[in-house]
Amino acid sequence: MGTHKRNPVFLLLASLTFLLFSFAQFCRAVNDTIRQGETIRDGHILKSENNYFQLGFFSPVNSTSRYVGIWYTFDQKAVVWVANRNSPISDRNGVLRIEVEGNLVLRDGNNNLVWLAPVSSLANNTAARLHNSGNFVLSRNDSIDDSDANTALWESFSNPTDTFLPGMRVPVSSKLGVSKPYRSWKSATDPSPGNYSMGVDPNGGQQIVIWGKEGRRWRSGQWNLQFFIGIPYMSNNVSSFHGFKISLPDETGTMYITYKPPTQDLFRFVISWEGKERQLKWDDDKKWLPLQSEPDPDNKCELYNYCGNYATCDRSNSRRICNCLEGFKPKFQDQWDQENWSAGCERKIQLQCQSTNRTSRENGKPDGFKKLKCTKLPDLATLLPSEENSEACGKRCLENCQCKAYAFVTGIRCMVWTGDLIDMQHFQQFQQAGNFQFFYRLHHSELDGGRKISNLVIVIICVVVACFLVASLWLLWRYKKKVKVSSMPCCKDDDVEIFDVSKSKRKEFSADLSGPSDILIDENQDNGPELPIFNFSVVAAATKNFYEGNKLGQGGFGAVYKGELPGGKEIAVKRLSGKSGQGLEEFKTEIILIARLQHRNLVRLLGCSIQGEEKLLIYEYMPNKSLDNLLFDATKKAELGWRTRLNIIEGIARGLLYLHRDSRLRIIHRDLKASNILLDAEMNPKISDFGMARMFQGNQNEANTVRVVGT
Repeated sequence: MGTHKRNPVFLLLASLTFLLFSFAQFCRAVNDTIRQGETIRDGHILKSENNYFQLGFFSPVNSTSRYVGIWYTFDQKAVVWVANRNSPISDRNGVLRIEVEGNLVLRDGNNNLVWLAPVSSLANNTAARLHNSGNFVLSRNDSIDDSDANTALWESFSNPTDTFLPGMRVPVSSKLGVSKPYRSWKSATDPSPGNYSMGVDPNGGQQIVIWGKEGRRWRSGQWNLQFFIGIPYMSNNVSSFHGFKISLPDETGTMYITYKPPTQDLFRFVISWEGKERQLKWDDDKKWLPLQSEPDPDNKCELYNYCGNYATCDRSNSRRICNCLEGFKPKFQDQWDQENWSAGCERKIQLQCQSTNRTSRENGKPDGFKKLKCTKLPDLATLLPSEENSEACGKRCLENCQCKAYAFVTGIRCMVWTGDLIDMQHFQQFQQAGNFQFFYRLHHSELDGGRKISNLVIVIICVVVACFLVASLWLLWRYKKKVKVSSMPCCKDDDVEIFDVSKSKRKEFSADLSGPSDILIDENQDNGPELPIFNFSVVAAATKNFYEGNKLGQGGFGAVYKGELPGGKEIAVKRLSGKSGQGLEEFKTEIILIARLQHRNLVRLLGCSIQGEEKLLIYEYMPNKSLDNLLFDATKKAELGWRTRLNIIEGIARGLLYLHRDSRLRIIHRDLKASNILLDAEMNPKISDFGMARMFQGNQNEANTVRVVGT
């Protein structure tokens, strides 16, 4: 009887004990620390005190393999560290724990060792804590709350995978040599070590380098105490990168690159599995935004020494991205003509100091230097910090015949190059402290603009020029032709680049149009903006004879090509296909409408050209192409944030409001779609393609059409 009375008490105590144990296990699952004898099983996590980071087991997308890693609480796909990236666990029985000897280990369900934190010395009483910075630190139990890295027995920050986080320290030392602490994932879903690594090369000025299987793939340029001079957007946005610092050398001569964010925002720097260095910031829109424009996969200039030695790579040059330095020529011209630039360039004239003729070497005019601006400095420089200014640096280089070039950069001081000049890139602009000057060595005759011309040749040239001027003046007096710019399109061929159309021809031209003609004969319209007529040969030359590589897109009425006029202005040329449904009527309609309509959200027509069956429209060039290229591309549509989308919507609405209500005539586009919305460099929308448009009288509200058109 007494035994039965005690059973409920015993059961109650047992239940309380079980609940307390379970509560302790639960508390441990959300704690930021694991102590000796404790474990983290698959399904349990550690959380940093600020709840920014979590540590536990995870599986990549489309994978059943289990890894121990650290990720952001608000974005579990953003994994910043992986422990067992070489040894995944095949089931969910893995255990992370601190064993009796004090070491941090990962074991699978069969108690096999999968991963071990490498430490130089152990302590019997240890603990591991996930800090607010995302650093997982193993230290003695009595110093577990100490953030000083010197007290750590082991830390994830010193054993990174593919991500650099604020608070990490990257060692830089000429004695230690090149450091490659960051290794990419093998693929987007495989965290095992990939094909690319990222680190710091301390030789010739500290710079970040990405290596591939065949060696260097990309480099940042040298550090000038403010930013890396080979990354132009860093110089233009120094505030975002102010957190980068390089410490003073310690007792071993080692310096450390660190990053402290200038704001409370979250930042991370990743070497992606494709070999790209990405710099990301967590945005208010709850997504990672790049600190700079996303790398352009078609930008070959980012590839290391893409143009070869003694050549610069310029992605803005639409004709040829690789160009030899002045005074140099392609090493193999036939390969150069086939756009194979890997062999690079060689000197046209040997340097004076290298001449085999001793008399010429000693008595001839010395070599000099050519100045070059807005250029990513070559790789493999030698530092001469003792030289205090550019003049002293240049003199030091001139004294050494092996010196090919020099530069004096604030924060780095004197830099000289005794080897080949490699991996040079031209930038459109390089602001702030990056606006340094680079000087490379040339034979003196190259600096004088070529060999001296004899006096006889000069006299002959002067006589020829004088005769030419006299003949030109006589022709001007004889013919007295005036060059006028036409204000409306014309439908005939001409031999000049631009010509005029009389008002009578305009009226005759307007008579062929369907719909109201008062857009042409209105008394105010004749005083409207003038429209140049271009010769077909000029447009063909601007587009490289409609080269397929310049093709921007293909529409129902023909192709659109990118071109460049002799003055350097970029244009977009719409070449109407003879097989298209758009004939001369639609062609005239589009010319008249766009030429007369002036609004910031309507594409601007620069001119037109007609020769035989060829009908060309010349527009302003829109670098971001059409809206459909972004909307329907899985990778590019990420560039369209909600603010940008709203601005595009508002711009389209403003353009339509102008067409429907505010312009002199009511105009209905009838073919409005994403491919007919063009985007300029600032992502401002502009409505284009008015070939289907219909014009109405100012007081007209409806009309009938005789055929089906539009989208």
